[in-house]
Parts: sequence; C-alpha cells; structure tokens
Amino acid sequence: MKEPTGTNGSCKETADSSICEVLQILGAKWAFLVLEELLKGPRRFNQLQRNIAIVKTQSLTDTLRHLEHNGLVLRQVFPTVPVSVEYSLTEKGRDFQTALMEMDKWVRKWGKPATGQTTGEPAQPAP
Repeated sequence: MKEPTGTNGSCKETADSSICEVLQILGAKWAFLVLEELLKGPRRFNQLQRNIAIVKTQSLTDTLRHLEHNGLVLRQVFPTVPVSVEYSLTEKGRDFQTALMEMDKWVRKWGKPATGQTTGEPAQPAP
C-alpha cells in the first residue's frame, strides 16, 4: 500500500514523529472508517462494503490488507462454498478505540459549526 496521502516522504525524514508512525500503521484515510465499523463486531467483506459505501471496492481491499499486515485486523477464512472471509479487530485494533473516541470528542467540539456560529469557536454540543 502507498504511503499516507500528503506525506511526500516527510514521515521518513522525521521518523521520530509518533504521528507519522500512526499514519504509516493506518496507511489511509479509509482505515478510520474500517476500524470504526469493525469495533461493532466481525464483518464479512460485503457487509463492510455496504456499511461503508463511500469506500470503493479496491480501496476497501487495500485498506483491509494494510491493516491486516500491520496487526490491527484479523482475516479469517471459512471453508464454505463459496468461501467466506470474515474480518475482525485484533487486540491492537481494539485498543485504537480510545483514539477514535477522542477524535470523536474533538470533532464534536471543533467540527463544522452550527448554523449562525462563527468559525474559531467550539461547536455547541447537541441538546
């Protein structure tokens, strides 16, 4: 899989950056969506594809392979006809849930402002 978009090799130049290391482990922007979906439980490929419809088939395949290669996702093949493949999170992948929850809190605070609100102010939580 390619390096994360927008790094232009800069992660290699600043190898001591923990943010760059996270980006290299995750590999792509779709990884966040895949991890979030797999936190709900094991999924077959077609389930993932339906639930994350914004991700094209090849991108989903590449993302799953990359996450499996980096130890976040487990790919389990069942000898059925036709063959069934199920994806689930490893302990390492489940441990990323804390980071996803913090990102969710951040976007709720600083994400797209509510109507009539100026930028630069935290978004107001929904009642």
